[in-house]
Amino acid sequence: MHRFSSPWGDLDLTRFPAEPREQLRAWDAADAYALQHLAETGAVTATGPGGPATTVVVGDRWGALTTALAAHGGTRPTLVTDSYLARQATEANLRRNAPAAQITLLTTRDAPPPRVDLLIVRVPKSLALLEDQLHRLAPAVHSGTTVLGTGMVSEIHTSTLRLFERIIGPTTTSLAVRKARLVFCTPALGLAPGPNPWPLRYALPEDIGVMSGRTVVNHAGVFCADRLDLGTRLLLGHLPRRTGPDRVVDLGCGNGVVGTAAALTNPAAEVLFTDESYQAVASAEETFAVNVPPGVKGEFAVGDVLSDVPPESVDLVLNNPPFHSHRATTEAAARRMFGAARAALRPGGELWVVGNRHLGYHVRLRRLFSACDVVASTPKFILLRATK
Repeated sequence: MHRFSSPWGDLDLTRFPAEPREQLRAWDAADAYALQHLAETGAVTATGPGGPATTVVVGDRWGALTTALAAHGGTRPTLVTDSYLARQATEANLRRNAPAAQITLLTTRDAPPPRVDLLIVRVPKSLALLEDQLHRLAPAVHSGTTVLGTGMVSEIHTSTLRLFERIIGPTTTSLAVRKARLVFCTPALGLAPGPNPWPLRYALPEDIGVMSGRTVVNHAGVFCADRLDLGTRLLLGHLPRRTGPDRVVDLGCGNGVVGTAAALTNPAAEVLFTDESYQAVASAEETFAVNVPPGVKGEFAVGDVLSDVPPESVDLVLNNPPFHSHRATTEAAARRMFGAARAALRPGGELWVVGNRHLGYHVRLRRLFSACDVVASTPKFILLRATK
């Protein structure tokens, strides 16, 4: 836990799940800069031109912005997030710092409020996700809306500003403070930004086994939105050939290509697609629907690794774990995924993991499992099979 000094008082904040060894804070300079600006300008108010003011925070990483605004008491903010972990962190931080305060929690798949008086956008790593969310929110913005973006200098580019300007209105930026920058956008009514291009659909290459030439559906912000990544290609080329009523998990499913391939390879299996991203699970569900015939069983769940899966109930876990948490490089996600997979697998069950060679996943897998061997490799990627 770390102490964060907001303009309205100190807050004790943590990420979710709390990782004692990681020491990663639940806020950064971009959060602090945005809150300081809001306090200095008095932009946070309880009432708007037509009644109670509506404050919407988009993409709050770990709840620092939302918790500070809710604890301030001037507004009941609405958080729009694609991340289950960010949602859980926000709820935990609010319980710790302002248990009486209330917020509204929406996912990126939910309809936004019909009117927004203060819009705060934590600029995401994915330009596509920003584009999608601005398109969704633009109809709720009016001439009196205050629109404020915030991010680190490395996250705000000319293309970022062009998106704000094309979809919302004229846009400028602040000076950099502690490597953070603010984005100021003035709503311009009557803009014609064109249709929202998301989700994106594309056909897979013809040389990847059972998924050759099939359609993938990618909602904005999902990894490799317009192409098949090389790690997934390696896994698809060596997918385990199993028969019978297996319980299979596509862990960190992304757009669901791997789990869909598993379902097509073994139609008797039950495949669970799970990810902490609402956009990812929506993508996986649509990819599955356009490729798998009726009667093949697929389940779709947004959550924290395999926390809702009973112990020793799974036969096969397929995993391409992330090694970034926003701008930070960390093995925390992979470490938790491997541990959760081991707990969920039946004796004799297998975890198949693909990753960059330099990450050294084989070392941790050999500590956790009775056996771990190399299935296939390329100069950059390695595919591992760990057996419980």
